[in-house]
Amino acid sequence: MKGQVLRKFALLSLTCASLLSLSRLALAQHGDIMVNGGELDSLTALTDVATFQPPQERHGIYFGLEGEYTPAGHRVGFNVESSWKYNRGDYYGYETYRPFFTDVNGLYQTKITKKVGLDLMGGIGVASNRFYPVAPCEIPGCVNYTSANHFMEDLALGVRYPFWRRFFVRPEVHYYHIQNNQGFNSDNVFRGAVSIGYRWGK
Repeated sequence: MKGQVLRKFALLSLTCASLLSLSRLALAQHGDIMVNGGELDSLTALTDVATFQPPQERHGIYFGLEGEYTPAGHRVGFNVESSWKYNRGDYYGYETYRPFFTDVNGLYQTKITKKVGLDLMGGIGVASNRFYPVAPCEIPGCVNYTSANHFMEDLALGVRYPFWRRFFVRPEVHYYHIQNNQGFNSDNVFRGAVSIGYRWGK
């Protein structure tokens, strides 16, 4: 009986110690959640519409969501983000399209001044375009879009400035290299955006 009580006490003590260690570890981390808005651009000029060259992937308002995690006391963490075009773009008048960009990045954070920080990101992801026909299918169960998915690499830079308590603003620019982006005239696009974020943890 005494041995059972001691074993239960030891198990309870171990459980409490583990929970205390996990809570301290959680408090020692920090992360960010962000929403952003921006615009897409491609530096490649449109060549000849008459011969049906693929259009430029550019313009339009893009919304995005981002999350970041960095262990406290460290400069290196990771970033996950997704952005999409708010309104569908026109694809030469016979269908519309909406791009989505989703990627996972390594993150490096450093200071420029006491309050201003610099965030550098690089990683991989998927560029997905949904194409919607002008005359949608009316048959029940019919999917009214087709998807084209492409592997991509992502590089990004952002300048972070805290403006109130745990809230911050971050202007940022992203470079996407989209593999075999055949529906458009360039594999290289840029997205400029401004993020509003909230930091939790230390």
